[in-house]
Amino acid sequence: MRQIAVYGKGGIGKSTTSSNLSAALSELGNKVMQIGCDPKQDSTVTLARGFLPSILQTLQENNITFDSLGSIDLRPELISKFVVTGFNGIICTEAGGPKPGVGCAGRGVLVALEYLQNTIFGKYNLDFIVYDVLGDVVCGGFAAPMRKGFANEVYLLTSGELMAMYAANNISVAIKRLTAENAKVRLGGIIHNRRNVVGEIELMEEFAGKLGVPVIAHIPRSDDVQMAEFEGQTVIEALPNSNQATFYRELAAKIIDNTGRYIPNPFESIKDLQELLKRHQSSPVLSRIAK
Repeated sequence: MRQIAVYGKGGIGKSTTSSNLSAALSELGNKVMQIGCDPKQDSTVTLARGFLPSILQTLQENNITFDSLGSIDLRPELISKFVVTGFNGIICTEAGGPKPGVGCAGRGVLVALEYLQNTIFGKYNLDFIVYDVLGDVVCGGFAAPMRKGFANEVYLLTSGELMAMYAANNISVAIKRLTAENAKVRLGGIIHNRRNVVGEIELMEEFAGKLGVPVIAHIPRSDDVQMAEFEGQTVIEALPNSNQATFYRELAAKIIDNTGRYIPNPFESIKDLQELLKRHQSSPVLSRIAK
């Protein structure tokens, strides 16, 4: 069983990419589970045809504390609320988080993953687990898939925009630090979710080269994504013959065949990223920032 994590800035398209990746992997004959590790609980919405109650929400509604979770057997009807079979047999679940302004979402992710590992994973003959993880700030909880050995194969999802690259670089910093602590996590590559900014593909290739990590896919921006999600489906399901679906299938095939595992060499400061953008983009605003 391969456990992979897709990390990236909030709003960069992690859930869309993860869900279409899971759908494409399942089409290729794999048994897949997707785990949303974001308090928004929207990772699996197009696979499960709607928002799922999260693990943490279900625990709270049934007065089950974190501390007692490891010592009790949850009723099957309770588990079935937050572990659901979605499109093409994909197992879907959401870790969830506390109410806004209350508690630590990162800790909730860790508790949820430990519970799934101890009780759920073994019930399915899984080939892939796909973790969809918030990556704006890699705190201890959101780093749990990497630090605790749940996922040792990480893919950075980014675009050619400064803050998306900044978040990807921060995640690279975390991975490098974790490997120094003997964690087994490695980068498998960069997934470039294009935003059609000037010189974006060349920019992304140089960014990846500086990190010492390959770009395994340049995913184009397409209205097909919005059309499919309007129907509550992945592109793979809603528009299976579209060019966009082909790109997601190619991404899945590349990940299946990918044996590269890398320790990144992150940029030292955001100014280095700004200089990189300046070389590839002619915006006068960027030129002023990078001075």
